[in-house]
Amino acid sequence: MTRVFNFGAGPAMLPTAVMERAQQEFLDYNGVGASIIEISHRSKEFDTIINEADELLVELANIPDNYKILYVHGGAQMQFSAIPLNLINRVSARKAAYVESGNFAKLANKEAARYGSIDIIASSEDTNYDRIPAIDAASITDEHSYLHITSNNTIYGTRFQQFPESRDIPLVADMTSEFLSRKLDINQFGVIFAGLQKNLGPSGLALVVIREDLLEHALPDTPNLLNYKTYADKHSLANTNNTFAIYMMKLVLEWLKEQGGVAALEQQNAVKANLLYDLIDQSDFYLGTAQAEYRSTMNVTFHLANNDLLDDFLAQALDNGLYALKGHRNVGGVRASIYNAMPLAGCEALAAFMQEFERSNT
Repeated sequence: MTRVFNFGAGPAMLPTAVMERAQQEFLDYNGVGASIIEISHRSKEFDTIINEADELLVELANIPDNYKILYVHGGAQMQFSAIPLNLINRVSARKAAYVESGNFAKLANKEAARYGSIDIIASSEDTNYDRIPAIDAASITDEHSYLHITSNNTIYGTRFQQFPESRDIPLVADMTSEFLSRKLDINQFGVIFAGLQKNLGPSGLALVVIREDLLEHALPDTPNLLNYKTYADKHSLANTNNTFAIYMMKLVLEWLKEQGGVAALEQQNAVKANLLYDLIDQSDFYLGTAQAEYRSTMNVTFHLANNDLLDDFLAQALDNGLYALKGHRNVGGVRASIYNAMPLAGCEALAAFMQEFERSNT
């Protein structure tokens, strides 16, 4: 069996140890004689799994007692609807503020506009989202039900280095591509949500961390399975949830704890990203996409100065076991997604390949 270094943006690589454990337990979970995907979400075995996942999340992310952890159907894009359905009615104006820093932020604000009035208070669309736009604090008013940001932009390779001050306006953050990759003060946020498929597990499910006082504002016609209070009241088991995804996430959380927790992973993520960024900055052969001060540690994006070499670069990279490096169609070039599960050795292998490709083509 040959395993590549998988730089795919999502669904993304999972830790090898997690995959191996899931393989070992797949046919017979915990001596039950059946797979985790075959047993009831009401069983004592699964009850233990979801409780342990909660406990690990509280420990690793330092989640305060006044927040609820929800496991919500549909992935992150479903939350583009769920957020306004649950929060836009918090104030009578039914308005919300959005920062447009990339493609998914734009999709989020367009979806939210179905349910109320949306103010785009900052955007970097004019420079193809190569930066996080400056936010004028005065543009966030008491008429806004919440302020929505996308903390890390997978396609463009940018992230918020500091989070905006929103006073008493709940800050909502789509952290799909970076949750648990750096330490956070959860108290800064009203809601954090993240699709599992980048740093947490398989696709199709979203993690939502929500302050309890925000559970009471859903629009009257909010569908039951888009209402966060339904999930909070029923421990995310009002119906049959994606039990396998929650099980896999629990294994990922256990692995993360074994690595030393979020602080340790944050340091390693910086080392991995800087290895690639330093190489790009020292070369005229490669050109970074994102403005340096806004660069992501999860998604490294760059172009070749001679774009005619791109197809050769990608083909030779694949031949060298470096998988899924093609940039998103909105940006082009190369994108290396280096989430928590990507080992330092993968970035070292990519850096070595980049150096050799430049040497052989100049």
